[in-house]
Amino acid sequence: MGKEIRNVIIVGGGVIGATTAYYLSRHSSYDRSIHKITIIEATSFASAASGKAGGLLATWAYPSCIVPLSYQLHAELASEHNGTERWGYRGLHCASVRAMGKPSEPDSDCSTPIVDSNGWKKNTQMNNGEKSESLLTVRVPENLDWIDADTIKAYTEMGTPKNTAQVHPYLFTTSMVDLATEAGVRLIFGRVTDINYSSDSVRGVKYEDKLTKEIKELEASDVILAAGPWTSHLFPFAPVEAARAHSVIIKAQVSPYSIFTEISPLKHGRNQKHAPFVTPEIYPRPDGTVYVCGDTDTSAPLPLSSDLVTCDENECQNIIDQVSTISVKLKGGEVLKKQACYLPNLKKGTVDGPLIGKTIFKGLFLATGHSCWGIQNSCATGKLMSELIFDGKAKSANIESLDPRRLFE
Repeated sequence: MGKEIRNVIIVGGGVIGATTAYYLSRHSSYDRSIHKITIIEATSFASAASGKAGGLLATWAYPSCIVPLSYQLHAELASEHNGTERWGYRGLHCASVRAMGKPSEPDSDCSTPIVDSNGWKKNTQMNNGEKSESLLTVRVPENLDWIDADTIKAYTEMGTPKNTAQVHPYLFTTSMVDLATEAGVRLIFGRVTDINYSSDSVRGVKYEDKLTKEIKELEASDVILAAGPWTSHLFPFAPVEAARAHSVIIKAQVSPYSIFTEISPLKHGRNQKHAPFVTPEIYPRPDGTVYVCGDTDTSAPLPLSSDLVTCDENECQNIIDQVSTISVKLKGGEVLKKQACYLPNLKKGTVDGPLIGKTIFKGLFLATGHSCWGIQNSCATGKLMSELIFDGKAKSANIESLDPRRLFE
């Protein structure tokens, strides 16, 4: 099956499209003399969520049917292609921190942490809501010194460098594209507007050339939709919806702990909605920057392409204000970037995601709906898609629960 002539089109130049192209070009049956692989990208590679994500990798992510495979493949890619230098691959700690945000001027009676013999800080603080005599001791790793000790109310370890890692998502995605093109994958810049069918089979795609705006058609034996939140624009059967997420990048050299926060009270932030707490996520990177993202929103509809995504300055400032209440280090850091993107979520009440595999139309495949774990699960998705194309079935993992054909049952 693998040696028949194939003309594979991948719609979307994000991390899923990039890893799919990479693994197709690395499959043992791939023969560049008879197999054509093309990525069609509307704007630029990693221009949407794949370039604006946190980049966290974890064995405790979801879904469990592909997470272990993808985590291992990330490690293998980093080893083979010097991912440590090329895209910032490294293991790191991960924790959940519940904190009480403090005002701009620190209280004069802040406690001083005591370090025990195991390298953990013991922060003795008032237990919020208890009598003043009641004290709460919170043990925090000694080198987590950039979260202000007097704000921490609870610390829960979620991961260690043995089961948690990270990549710089933009660098990882573009590196996968570069490696794929070196193996013969072709790149086209244009916005796919339609999928062409012949009866119950895919025949190719129609796209608008990015430079000339000319409408062109390209024939294909196989079309893989890896268009993230734009998937349903081309294939309405896919229940993919978009959720906008804002993030900022702050210049700060801090220890490698990714932190899921729960910060209260909300006394800081511009135009914030009233809520008992906020939950920004913090991801230090080895390049001396810290990525911080906030909650998602649906106030702005998904635009036609990633270059038209708007960033709400107030939302970004809220994120900065929130983390500034628990970290002097981040508060004093230079804000290098404010940005927004859209996550590809599956509509509630439909099916669990992501969607990986065949559809009811011969030659049409879906690789979409990865939500917040797109970077983590990209490698498994790409590997499995290469098997579906060249072997006719997924061999590296059981993905029956992710089969897009469930949508038609």
